[in-house]
Amino acid sequence: MAKRDYYEILGVGKNATDEEIKKAFRKLALEFHPDRNKSKGAEDKFKEI
Repeated sequence: MAKRDYYEILGVGKNATDEEIKKAFRKLALEFHPDRNKSKGAEDKFKEI
């Protein structure tokens, strides 16, 4: 199984601060949460995040 680059998934650089990582996670989690986004790929993207 290929190793995932979590920084890339969140869209932040490898030198991102804890606050930047948290902010990016929350933004994406809210955007792709299955209760808020009913598109077919939203649940899979949410799990990836």
